[in-house]
Amino acid sequence: MSEESCKQAYITAAGAFLPGEPIGNDEMEEYLGYVGGKPSRTKTRILRENGIKTRHYAIDRGQNTTYSNTQMAALAIRDAIGHSGVNAEDIDYLSTATTHGDVIIPGFSSMVQAEAKLPAMEIASLHGVCGSGVAAIQSAFLQIKAGGKKNAIACASEFPSRIFKSSRYESQRAWQERGALPFDTDFLRFMLSDGAGAFLIQDKPAPNGLSLRIEWIEIKSYANQYETCMYAGANKEVGEPIEKSWLDYATYQEAADDGAINMKQDIRLVKEMPKLGVNDFFKLVDEGKVKASDVDWMACHYSSHFFRDEVFRLLELGGASIPEEKWFTNLYEKGNTGSASIFILLEELLNGGRLKENEKILCMVPESGRFLTTFMYLTVVRGGSDTGHRAHAAAIRQPKAPALAYDEANSLQEWLVRQLVQVWLDFENRLNHVPLIEKLNRGRFTLEDYKRLLFNLRQQVVDGSQWIARAASNISIDRIDLRSAFIAHASDEHKDYQILERDYLAIGGTKERIQSGSKNIGSEALSAYMFQRASRENPFDLLGAMWIIEGLGCRMARHWGELIRDQLRLPDEKVSFLLYHSESDVNHFERLEKGIRSEMLTEEIARSVVKTAKVTARLYLLQLEELENE
Repeated sequence: MSEESCKQAYITAAGAFLPGEPIGNDEMEEYLGYVGGKPSRTKTRILRENGIKTRHYAIDRGQNTTYSNTQMAALAIRDAIGHSGVNAEDIDYLSTATTHGDVIIPGFSSMVQAEAKLPAMEIASLHGVCGSGVAAIQSAFLQIKAGGKKNAIACASEFPSRIFKSSRYESQRAWQERGALPFDTDFLRFMLSDGAGAFLIQDKPAPNGLSLRIEWIEIKSYANQYETCMYAGANKEVGEPIEKSWLDYATYQEAADDGAINMKQDIRLVKEMPKLGVNDFFKLVDEGKVKASDVDWMACHYSSHFFRDEVFRLLELGGASIPEEKWFTNLYEKGNTGSASIFILLEELLNGGRLKENEKILCMVPESGRFLTTFMYLTVVRGGSDTGHRAHAAAIRQPKAPALAYDEANSLQEWLVRQLVQVWLDFENRLNHVPLIEKLNRGRFTLEDYKRLLFNLRQQVVDGSQWIARAASNISIDRIDLRSAFIAHASDEHKDYQILERDYLAIGGTKERIQSGSKNIGSEALSAYMFQRASRENPFDLLGAMWIIEGLGCRMARHWGELIRDQLRLPDEKVSFLLYHSESDVNHFERLEKGIRSEMLTEEIARSVVKTAKVTARLYLLQLEELENE
């Protein structure tokens, strides 16, 4: 046997993306919508059995898409690459899985490759339900084992929430006749959620930290023995095969009205799944591929707490039980994300500091589409000191918008804050992938990087108090309270650049250099936009700019300052600008909150505030991106 055919394959980095804030059970129908304006009759029963407390949706309360399925996959891939020592241009293979892509054709991998800005490469699109995620991992695993590829990405992403929007059902005959959704459809509305995960798979473990060596992967389909259980694109009678596809209807509308496009679950059949999975586990034990006593972690994707109890019972009856304390799931907090679930499970284990060298992980992912079992066996290995990995894992945080108080009884204020939160979450996700910030998060920041950051920020900070003061001068006298807030804000800001300059000089920069510097392209664009908006009469929309800029102080300044301080081993007084802003910008937020609560807020102003926040976010990113182009 050649050396190439003996190659090992390792999951060396894992990433995940969960859209928006966690959504509790009482909020679900505010996002999915009330069918016919009425709460679901079966929701409480379904949630009681599945045990899920929170989940994530890539739609907002207006049922508008906030991230496409393709975008979520790309963001998970970027997160995985960010946890590694490779760059996007180093990736030479991509396999993806999903249940529903954004488009029917081309394949999901083609769309993800473009969105993630990966180079030309071989790709594979795996289509199915939960088990397709493991199929995507197996595809990348085999490519590395064969020796043809060096840096393979396996990824899975799911976006079921948009399929379950209430607006899809009200024209359907089944709903019109009964005044309620059929249980096989309503069941899944409260079972599935959105999210994505990705793995980097290589032929050597990561040089720093822990990796997961893939020992083997087993996939077995039982479609020859079972009816279709979870499906979309057709209707079927109990005990009968599917005979008519949605494509066989005369029109798409007729198929939709007949409920043929709905995603459904045959509850009568789904209870077969635990038994099938446990039986295949026993076969693996009999074949000597795994010993129950050797398993340190059982990473099992199950769609409902109800099935977990049944699996425990069957394992115990078979004499090969795995103690409950060894089982790991995040179903209850992160929801059932289908094919992406195993990625999101293992990402939390690997990046969460839970694993130890030489531990064994058994992964079990059953699929009820037409009954499929998948298993994966992993060994935790160490490629070197895990100091770098721990530092990086701690640096990457799940995006979270700064807290913004508002009058919850005021629907316009509530709408505005909700929109601003979405703008922020998108901004922070993109921010973590700006090359300089990604370098900081990966523990590779240098003193020269810090000098460049301060040098470029100084040019924008000098302008900050000036555009705020100009805005104040253009606020009419009848809005004296808001004008006063802007003036006070300008007063606070106008000496900030001096603190920044002191830090720059303290790390070896010169006064002549920083004071004679010019703005980069992004800073020029940001400054020009701010002065243009501030020069208009009553520029209330600049509250959106404050949301982004002051939000950076509240949410990111201390985090970045501490990372820079620790990586460069600097005293606090040499990162005083960043550490100071984390405190001063909290006070500035109070003025922003007063603006949002002001009586002057109208729907038109609220929309302009959101747009200005979006533009400011994009231009601020451009300012940081341009640091790499000096």
